[in-house]
Amino acid sequence: MKLQLLEEIIIHLELLGKRVKEARLTKSYTQQDLAALCNLTKSHISKIENGQTSPAIATLSKIAQVLDAPLSWFLESNSEAQLSIVKKSSRSLKMGNAEIGYMYEALANRPHFSKIEPVIITVLPEAEHVEPFTHLEDEFIYVLSGSIKLSYGGQLHILAEGDSAYLDGSIPHIFLNDEEGEAKVLSIFI
Repeated sequence: MKLQLLEEIIIHLELLGKRVKEARLTKSYTQQDLAALCNLTKSHISKIENGQTSPAIATLSKIAQVLDAPLSWFLESNSEAQLSIVKKSSRSLKMGNAEIGYMYEALANRPHFSKIEPVIITVLPEAEHVEPFTHLEDEFIYVLSGSIKLSYGGQLHILAEGDSAYLDGSIPHIFLNDEEGEAKVLSIFI
């Protein structure tokens, strides 16, 4: 089962990388151009495009914004359509790891006509890399299960199951989980 999930993640990382490269080339950007616009290194862009690393959602969000593409277009394998139905059973691919502190899965394959990006973020208790990040979109969050600490603009807010928040993504923020179990958060980038 773990091997199958690992194989699915590798395939998904390769698809993600191809999509980043495709969108970058459509804009006639070099890897260095994209890296500079996203405040990343050329090496990091190269690793993403080659499927060698799982980018943090904030990183992928910045890349999507710079390339004028919806975040979910990078995450889903389905082609664009006016109606996007994603069955729970087909959302098995998750990205992220303990190092970045979360896993996430796209809830809709939103085409280019939409700026709304819904994802479920699983906030892991064993996070090793917990630096606040920013992105260009506003974000609505709703805690589905567990509880999180939302560090936002240097202030800490405790959110339990059923709590929600709306935030400006340009303010440094991060979800933290110091509980024993995972916490699940519905996050909608707007």
